[in-house]
Amino acid sequence: MSVPPRVALATCSHFPQGDPDDAPLPAAIEGSEYVIWDDPSVDWNRYDVVVLRSTWDYQHRRGEFLEWANAIGDRLLNPPEIVAWNTDKAYLKELEDAGLPVVHTELIAPGAPFTAPADGAEYVVKPTVSAGSRDTARFHGADDAPRAAALVEAIHAGGRTAMVQPYVASVDERGETALLYFDGAFSHAIHKGPLLTPGADPTAEVFAAETILPREATAAERELGARALAHVAARFPELDGPLLYARVDVVEDEDGAPLILELELTEPSLFFMDDPGRVSDFAAAIGRRVPVR
Repeated sequence: MSVPPRVALATCSHFPQGDPDDAPLPAAIEGSEYVIWDDPSVDWNRYDVVVLRSTWDYQHRRGEFLEWANAIGDRLLNPPEIVAWNTDKAYLKELEDAGLPVVHTELIAPGAPFTAPADGAEYVVKPTVSAGSRDTARFHGADDAPRAAALVEAIHAGGRTAMVQPYVASVDERGETALLYFDGAFSHAIHKGPLLTPGADPTAEVFAAETILPREATAAERELGARALAHVAARFPELDGPLLYARVDVVEDEDGAPLILELELTEPSLFFMDDPGRVSDFAAAIGRRVPVR
């Protein structure tokens, strides 16, 4: 007799069988299957746990997504309170105010005016609720201000807050480093090449194409990743143990020190890169959260 699935790998209609990087998960996680998060025919009560994976279409209906997450409750991994906090990049201001080294972020709420940075440097405009580099573009000085203002206006038209960050020049040469954690323990790191081209419009795809390679994280990067996760643990003392997964994206400042670019705790790519050990570690972390029957 077959055992009914007990683990839902939540995805979206664009990826009904999940992202290709996650392809090994159903075989590695006993009793698991991909389920589209907003499919009205799904009975979510049949699953013991729901693992957020490629739910990458919620950005223009975050309220609906959070209602769904709250309905799943503590069976959702990562849990709803983390999802609510992490799906709005305004959390970067909180991290910065807490003294963590973060790429400086200015928030522009709907209706507030946009002013290009006065120093003429490059900058990035994106929504605070976004994924996959959608609605995100790179600009240069006042000459690009009309194009940047148009993107801010488009973001505001959708009811979202815009954010402006300086473009970190080291990304063009070194790219980004993503630090991956399973069950609170460091797993691996990857290199992500530069995504934003000067003068290019935001991607129209579900996510921008990425160049991903293995990378050894530096001691400074790992120390910053640990500090970021410690902040989350202190902020959410009600959590029972570490998060199932976390990804800390960092870049280098002009002195080579790491800065937090994003803290991905909701539905990040985990970059297994065909490594069965990483898949097994992640599957084991999920297995520890499935109730014993």
